[in-house]
Amino acid sequence: MTTLTGNRPLSTRSVITVTLISAAYLLLAALLIGFKTDQLFLAGLFNVLYYASRATRRFILGFSIFIVFWILFDSMKAFPNYRFSTVHIEDLYHAEKGLFGIHAAGGTITPNEFWLAHSAVWLNVVTGLFYLCWIPLPLAFGVYLFYRDRRSFFNFSLTFLLTNILGFIIYYAYPAAPPWYVEQYGFSFHANTPGNTAGLARFDDFFHAHIFSSLYSKSSNVFAAMPSLHSSYPLVVLYYGLRKRLKASILFAVIMVGIWFAAVYNSHHYVLDVVAGICCGIAGIALFNFLVARSARLGRFIDRCVLATAP
Repeated sequence: MTTLTGNRPLSTRSVITVTLISAAYLLLAALLIGFKTDQLFLAGLFNVLYYASRATRRFILGFSIFIVFWILFDSMKAFPNYRFSTVHIEDLYHAEKGLFGIHAAGGTITPNEFWLAHSAVWLNVVTGLFYLCWIPLPLAFGVYLFYRDRRSFFNFSLTFLLTNILGFIIYYAYPAAPPWYVEQYGFSFHANTPGNTAGLARFDDFFHAHIFSSLYSKSSNVFAAMPSLHSSYPLVVLYYGLRKRLKASILFAVIMVGIWFAAVYNSHHYVLDVVAGICCGIAGIALFNFLVARSARLGRFIDRCVLATAP
């Protein structure tokens, strides 16, 4: 397996394996999703780092766990969850209003509707900055762990992957529309709805940029609001930061709460979605710890990964 060849000299077999895997990925992605420059960039980055040196090869092989996450996420474009289960729109909206509704002059409204009517420029900027951390935070933390504690890195990255898999399963079992969908389309279902920046458009407008509009134009599926994996990721980071007793855990906690609020403020998630994301993160952590404690095979796999990517 290529994931266990980080310290070995390149062999003909490893070169052929990497080449075939890269070609197969590009071909399959093009057939299922359509050719996109992101796919070419991913395959190119992997190959450049794999062949550049032993140090970069160890790095990219370790981070292949995050590449697996991205491929799984991107592949959801080929299999929209609304084809497999009924999309929850109206029932989720009313559940949110019933549990977290805010009493206003015109009646009970959801927290998203409240903040839509009470937005502020400084909140637009701050919440946008928090929301930009959803992937950079776990990636940056992963880089730190990779160079400081290889075993913690693999524990963290595998927990991250497992949390995502749990979230993806729920996406297909319970397709759910985000709050902005109700604001724009009501309770009617429209397949192939494009991604939308919602409240984050205010951040783009403030900086005269296209940061979020560019990101959400590549959305895999807009009916994947429950659970909010944006809310899960910083929780996993905070857990491992606390395990390492890092002072940066205070920053992780602030970013985590900021992302939770930003998700609701910008109408990308209901409070229910955020709660579900928190539960998903906790479940991913608990399940990984359970598997490590009960599975000797998983423990040996992690040992081999640590050894193979050691300096």
